[in-house]
Amino acid sequence: MKDELIALGGQHLPEALQWLRRMVEINSFTLNIPGIEAVGRVTAECFESLGFAAEFVPAENQAHGPNLFLRRTGSEEGQAQPVVLVSHLDTVFPPEEELSAGFRWQEKGDRIYGPGSVDNKGGTMMIWLVLRVLKDLLPEVFEKTSWLVALNSAEEVISPDFAKRTEERCPAGARCVLVFEGGPLEEEGYRVVTSRKGRLCYRVTCHGRGAHAGSNYVQGINAIVELGGLLPLIDALNDPENDLSVNVATVTGGTVLNRVPHHVAMELEMRAFQPAVLAGAAAALEAMAGPTVGGAEIVVERLGATAAWPGGVATDQLFQVWQNAADILGLPVARMSRGGLSDANYLSHLGPTLDGMGPSGGNAHCSERSSDGRKLPEYVEPGTFVPKAAMNVLALVELLGRDQRGAPSRSQM
Repeated sequence: MKDELIALGGQHLPEALQWLRRMVEINSFTLNIPGIEAVGRVTAECFESLGFAAEFVPAENQAHGPNLFLRRTGSEEGQAQPVVLVSHLDTVFPPEEELSAGFRWQEKGDRIYGPGSVDNKGGTMMIWLVLRVLKDLLPEVFEKTSWLVALNSAEEVISPDFAKRTEERCPAGARCVLVFEGGPLEEEGYRVVTSRKGRLCYRVTCHGRGAHAGSNYVQGINAIVELGGLLPLIDALNDPENDLSVNVATVTGGTVLNRVPHHVAMELEMRAFQPAVLAGAAAALEAMAGPTVGGAEIVVERLGATAAWPGGVATDQLFQVWQNAADILGLPVARMSRGGLSDANYLSHLGPTLDGMGPSGGNAHCSERSSDGRKLPEYVEPGTFVPKAAMNVLALVELLGRDQRGAPSRSQM
């Protein structure tokens, strides 16, 4: 089966890359609704040959394009839980940036450059390749299984309604959730993501008292100075030992030089893998609200929250299935944790979850290229599609219980 997997993957890779090129050549910046719709139509067309029905669902935010759900109901009786395969339609590159940077599909050496090539149109095509190979190799497994391919139209800005719409289509939960963000190939092997940090976002506002800076300075309360006194305390919340980061991102305040500033605000985020660590830092920050020694008033406002995906027993068990598949194929694989957010943060409650299931690449979110080669734009490594797809297929075969249905045992594969 190992040789057949690789052969089938190689057979279908050229078609996968043709579809990928069509997607990459369409600008799908998050706020470019016509582009999002166009990529969605191409994606629906791509999966139609596998028997998937497309459903376009409007986003709650009217500035975003529709989410796309591709569904295929399995023939197995009582199969209420689908396998959920997750990608996204949007990229971070506005059309004018792609044009000014000359950032487009370009095949060079063992890389393909282009917007979304790895993040995350490459992930979408990995899903297609996995399903295509599985359908050819073991059609009975493919036919019996219920599948839901869920594509977020606004993942790059973490649109929360996508998770709600996905959950509505999985009322009994998911057999598993596989998120096809790029999975780097490093010295340790192919990386599979098994946890992600959660995030809390805050605005901290200081209300002082305005006054003429020359003739009436002492009557004023300098909001910038008062808020500045909190900065060392906020920075001290950082706790590398517990993987807690606290980043003050923006500070805005004041108006003109001859006025004591009466108002200043800053925004910050904090991230951690463990919910209790994040909650402790949040409590410490929120406790800073109230009057300052200098007479100003501090207001702490939570702007948003993204739950951590800390992994756990179910994730560990699911990763072991992928480890087994990698061992059979002779592929090195290693687990990793990431500080960045993905749809895994929002969907992991549906069922056992793994992330980083897509192809390997690099420089996501970058469009620049310098003559000295120090800056290179986003790229995908096409040579990683087939081995990663083979691992995903073999793991799905084990997960879906092929051994118990009389299929070849793992040793025979």
